[in-house]
Amino acid sequence: MNYQVVIKPSAQRQLKKLTPAIQSNLISLIESLSQQPRPSGCKKLKGRQNQYRVRSGDYRIVYSIEDTFLIVRVVKVGHRRDIYEE
Repeated sequence: MNYQVVIKPSAQRQLKKLTPAIQSNLISLIESLSQQPRPSGCKKLKGRQNQYRVRSGDYRIVYSIEDTFLIVRVVKVGHRRDIYEE
C-alpha cells in the first residue's frame, strides 16, 4: 500500500534553493514518505488540519496526508527558522 508523493511547485522551488547535499538528504526522506507516511519522529502540527512535519538536521518537511486517496502532499521545505512562518 504505497502512497503517491506530490510536491507543490512552491516546495520544489524551496528545495532547489538548498545545497546539493541537503537536497539529496531531503529528497530521499520525501521518497521514503511513500512507504511510511508517518515515520518515527514525525509530528502532527498543532493548529493545522492534517499537517505533519519530519526533521532532517536543521531542515523540515511539512506535508499533509490524504489517507482516503493514498496521497502525501509536500507543502513546504526549508530551514527550521523559516518553515513555520505563515
